[in-house]
Amino acid sequence: MIKSLLLATVLATDPTHVQAALDQALTRYGAPGIAAEVRDGRERWFGSAGFSDTETGRERRADERFRIGSATKSFTATVVLQLAGEGKLSLDDRVERWLPGLVRGNGHDGTQITVRQLLNHTSGIFNYVNDPELFAKAQGTAWLEHRYDTYTPKQLVRIAMRNPRHLPPGTGFAYSNTNYILAAMIVEKATGRGFGTEVTRRIIRPLKLTGTYLPGTEAKIRGPHPVHYSTLFSQEPDPTIHDATAMNQSATWSAGGMVSTLGDLNRFMGALLGGRLLPAAQQKEMFTTVETTGGPPWIPDTRYGLGVFTQKLPCGVWVWGNGGATYGSWTYAMGARDGKHLLATEVNGDWSGLGVFTDVLSAEFCPRTSR
Repeated sequence: MIKSLLLATVLATDPTHVQAALDQALTRYGAPGIAAEVRDGRERWFGSAGFSDTETGRERRADERFRIGSATKSFTATVVLQLAGEGKLSLDDRVERWLPGLVRGNGHDGTQITVRQLLNHTSGIFNYVNDPELFAKAQGTAWLEHRYDTYTPKQLVRIAMRNPRHLPPGTGFAYSNTNYILAAMIVEKATGRGFGTEVTRRIIRPLKLTGTYLPGTEAKIRGPHPVHYSTLFSQEPDPTIHDATAMNQSATWSAGGMVSTLGDLNRFMGALLGGRLLPAAQQKEMFTTVETTGGPPWIPDTRYGLGVFTQKLPCGVWVWGNGGATYGSWTYAMGARDGKHLLATEVNGDWSGLGVFTDVLSAEFCPRTSR
């Protein structure tokens, strides 16, 4: 079942190619369902393929909410940079200043790590999700038993600290969710308010992102949403597919715990890329990038800024934004550097891989002769 819908005037670009890429997500990659929204200036288009619920045949909808995984990091970094612009903290502050004694052990040293290094993943701090004991609870049937477990930010950092650091600070890129847990903890120290409160009052409410929120320990997704289908990281050749929609995402919090919609993500990324959320100095900091090679493997052909990354498509065009993966939901929200041309995509299954998003982005942003 396939559908597409013009939500405004006809786009200057032909959405036929994007729709074909959405269809291919099912036939080539085996996705249960996929949805995308394109914004080009004031024009908007929504398209989808497959299902929100494969059992009932319910189709994807433009207003569906879903878990956005690490696209959350763009929200977190924006709050930190706003505070830097207000003089409430500095990107050159050492983590130790705000969180004394917390980043310590196994080579970790908060006196040597800056806030900037947290945001661009050059801190070298171990990624707590790769802790053997925690990961054992995060795959297969063990995840089903632990899906409602609650973690505090301090617990997550302590899990990271019991493992060796990836790299010495400032020597290379090593993607780590721990960085963004620490960044949000610093936000709370600098403001005296909860991180969720700051995200809401600084970004969600001003931009009227009505489908976006940080659920904390709330397990169910509010409002219309697709079923989140997951293999639970199974290594079997023909894994069982589970309904992973309900979960407690306190384990990812400011690093990957938010819920949003395609339209909200495009609105947020448009404002962020377009310079409407940050002062000029902080905007420049956000889009100053580092190489993503040299450390643990990450997305090819990318460079990482502060909570955003840029990716070179096969045709040579660069797009900017963020993406995220969690159980049963993979998301990309990318666009042109000026924020005027945007595409947000979500797959409600976690086994299709990144090729789906490269295909959809290429269909929209690459010159027709390059496809």
